[in-house]
Amino acid sequence: MKIIRRIIPPQEWKMAVTIVSGILVGLVIYLVKISNAPSYLSDSSTTCINCHVMEPQYVSWFHSSHREQANCNDCHVPHNNFINKYYFKGKDGMRHATIFTLRKEPQVIRIKAEGKHVVQENCKRCHFHVNENVTTINVCAKENDTGKRCWDCHRDVPHGTVSSLSSTPNNIVPKLESPVPDWLDKLMNE
Repeated sequence: MKIIRRIIPPQEWKMAVTIVSGILVGLVIYLVKISNAPSYLSDSSTTCINCHVMEPQYVSWFHSSHREQANCNDCHVPHNNFINKYYFKGKDGMRHATIFTLRKEPQVIRIKAEGKHVVQENCKRCHFHVNENVTTINVCAKENDTGKRCWDCHRDVPHGTVSSLSSTPNNIVPKLESPVPDWLDKLMNE
């Protein structure tokens, strides 16, 4: 009971606290909407182009044979259990959001060591049954022994030769719906 009394503001502060709380809740709701935050819970590949710097990777994947069978998360997120999948997505997503918000994205995007391990494990997970009788899969499967990864031999799968933001200048990507409300867009453009 004492804790509740300590949380409730005095009568003369209630209006100010209510207004500030309303503003904060409104800002949080607006940030969730404008960042398209719910899309990050999905496995849709269009989520990856919420940040324009990923457009070359999206376009190269879209024109690859992987598009018919795999989305971005099939390769770039662990699939060993539900908790690890969403932990990895959250951790990686927060890192990406911080980099893009601070405008610190590099010209050439390179996968981190942890991401390389995840992609290698997913290559093996999806392709092992197809290649189980082929001797080269044994070389790829023993990544730690040989130091080779699947993409050391299969360089153009599935992203082709994407090297920078300017590597796919004329490709078309889906136009994302603007999170900015119409009334605010009109107000900003007047």
